[in-house]
Amino acid sequence: MNDQSNQEQYSAARDREIRAALDEHWAASDANDFETEHRIYREDAVLEYPQSGERTRGRRNIQNQRASQPSNKRFAVGRIIGGGDLWITEFILTYDGKPSYTVSIMEFKGDQVARETQYFADPFAAPEWRAQWVEHMDT
Repeated sequence: MNDQSNQEQYSAARDREIRAALDEHWAASDANDFETEHRIYREDAVLEYPQSGERTRGRRNIQNQRASQPSNKRFAVGRIIGGGDLWITEFILTYDGKPSYTVSIMEFKGDQVARETQYFADPFAAPEWRAQWVEHMDT
């Protein structure tokens, strides 16, 4: 086997491991299992919410701020795409019954998240004028 083939096998195996870790992370998030949810982060991880201008540094701070969230929350993952050090998850985060369409961009170092950026968007009614060109999506 040549070096390129070995590297490709390593990359594919690493991607499978990261994908499994992401599946575990989002399932733990939905179950409010804060210990399991935050295993994916490095000790020095950074979490950013650009829309509110907040940055949280360190796995314990990320975990503590999420655990102190007073709302009842649920996570419904739509899709996870990525490879190597960059992974994106699209999901609906529901706080107390109100959905927020969310995108999480995770940057990995090794097998843990070094940086995550999350963007949130409220749902909106589709305008009637474009109905002839679109189809309704179940969300």
